[in-house]
Amino acid sequence: MTDLTSPLSQAPAALPRRAFMRVAGASAATVGLVLAGCGSDDPTPTTSDPNLLRLGGDDNGLLNYFYLLKQLQASLYQKVVDAPPSDLLPGDRTIFTDLRDHELVHRVTLRFALATNAYDANLATPLAFDFSTFSLTTRAGVLAAAQQLEDVSVAAYAGALRLIDTPATLALLAKIASVEARHSAVVRDLRTPGSFANDDTVVTAGALQNVSVAKTPVQVVAETRAFFLPIVVSPDLLPTT
Repeated sequence: MTDLTSPLSQAPAALPRRAFMRVAGASAATVGLVLAGCGSDDPTPTTSDPNLLRLGGDDNGLLNYFYLLKQLQASLYQKVVDAPPSDLLPGDRTIFTDLRDHELVHRVTLRFALATNAYDANLATPLAFDFSTFSLTTRAGVLAAAQQLEDVSVAAYAGALRLIDTPATLALLAKIASVEARHSAVVRDLRTPGSFANDDTVVTAGALQNVSVAKTPVQVVAETRAFFLPIVVSPDLLPTT
């Protein structure tokens, strides 16, 4: 393995879940086009510990951080689409297909923006993810897994967008973050209607109302560590201020 060195809006009550989610499905990809060739001059990281993955520093490191999370989400939804549990409802299957398609678009967009700075640019095979902590054979298990990844993704954007220096990169990630909020709202509504604005997803911060819960890259990597084993993801080079 290569060693690589906002307030959230809720779906309007009159707007169907799928329509609410699809309106922003591919919009972030258009912003990603302007990032081609704008990567930094950071040297390509070298190989050392085969089980250590360092995400790098500066904006490229943060892009790799979000790219890795996007790969994780896309992989989960692909598994659900390929082998849906028998009790998954037809409407659920349509929504999970849309979720998968959105994550694939975002994954490709971030990979394009990173170009040769992508952590997996020189990998012969894609990174595999371990979903053994999830139960993907039931509707309840699939919804719980999706909610966990969507919630942590929303918190990741809320906690790290302020660390981005490049305006074009920030614009791209802000668009993706808005779609992630829609995903989280849709999944939570499937699992527990009306739960998107619960205290575990939004908080009141001073004069600000309904601010998304934010988590630092260190916190997010810690929460998702089991999905990457035996690879150990290190956020130690990512910016913190």
